[in-house]
Amino acid sequence: MGLFLTLERIHDGLFEKLEAAAGPWFIPLTARMVFSSVLLMFFITSGLTKVGSGFPDFLIPTAGAYAQIIPSITEAVSYDTDQIALFPWKLIVLAGTYAEFLLPVMLLLGIFTRLTSVALIGFIIVMSFVDIQFHGLEAESIGMMFDRIHNSVIWDQRLLWVFPLIYLAVKGGGPISVDALVLRRFSARAK
Repeated sequence: MGLFLTLERIHDGLFEKLEAAAGPWFIPLTARMVFSSVLLMFFITSGLTKVGSGFPDFLIPTAGAYAQIIPSITEAVSYDTDQIALFPWKLIVLAGTYAEFLLPVMLLLGIFTRLTSVALIGFIIVMSFVDIQFHGLEAESIGMMFDRIHNSVIWDQRLLWVFPLIYLAVKGGGPISVDALVLRRFSARAK
């Protein structure tokens, strides 16, 4: 029994020192950096496939954006996006297109981190639904939790995408974020 208590004390002491050394900034910053290093350019590149080039075309979703986000509706109007109703379809395409650019950058910088994380989780869920429902992914690509396939596009990959977002939604962006900078500034003014 004495050996186990000694090992437990060594274990606890070591990891308490590690946790103290990491401080309150390490995990939130790491979660934002990991998500961003893996997915920032993925989302921006995907967003670029949905808009034109130059100004103002960069702000306007193309027919390709409609085909990617709401394919069956776009096909039903023979890719004439003028025939698509503003509510809800055009608004969904606009929101989805702009979200691909804005949300990952906001997360990287730690702007409204909790809200941004929840929005990205929702975006990933909708993106996954569209991939399954409208782009015809087969069961092996969809996967499921605790299956033998370790690299399915939906369950395995996107579950790993969502994990740092869940942490950030619960804990926030940490002391090295725009959120913390703004909070410190307002706190200083209030005093």
